[in-house]
Amino acid sequence: MKLVLASNNAKKLAELQALFAPLGIELAKQGDLGVAEAEEPHVTFIENALAKARHAAAATGLPAIADDSGLCVDALGGAPGVISAHYAPVALAAVPREAQRRQQDDANNALLMERLAQAADRRAAFVCTLVAIRAAADPQPLVATGRWEGEILRTPQGRGGFGYDPLMFVPALGATVAELAPEVKNAHSHRALAAAQMRELMRRAWRLDG
Repeated sequence: MKLVLASNNAKKLAELQALFAPLGIELAKQGDLGVAEAEEPHVTFIENALAKARHAAAATGLPAIADDSGLCVDALGGAPGVISAHYAPVALAAVPREAQRRQQDDANNALLMERLAQAADRRAAFVCTLVAIRAAADPQPLVATGRWEGEILRTPQGRGGFGYDPLMFVPALGATVAELAPEVKNAHSHRALAAAQMRELMRRAWRLDG
């Protein structure tokens, strides 16, 4: 079964493709199908994920899946939350998209460390909400949510992953997310938790095997 992924993030595509492989699902980035990114005006993960999924499904005629995720830090009242990807204002250089993403990630991490400089409570969670729909007007979207708890370090550690991964330390694993092998991250992450729920929903509601 082919679904359009309402994202143009190549690393997110690879991560989710691996997580949904057991169901025989093939994901295609919306950009590869000529679909522009949707507006994300909402303040909750679920509302933004649903808006993105409906946008991608309407543009392609395919079933769609969307992920809206971010970092929620207790000491910051849940920020950066839905604006995690663009937390820091930054003038992006005229370089390829992946280079721009790295530039934005660096700025986001710097701002987060600045705002937590005096914080004793450094608890945080990566949160992922997945929404899957069979068509743009599907009245029964499938919704799954995962939370991956940890704490924010004062300095980055590790070179893997993306986004806030170098700052997010997971005590249960004794490492930052950026220090984890991809297979370990895929087994424990917020997306892994949400994907496990979503796979079960798809098996029951969409009658997919796997």
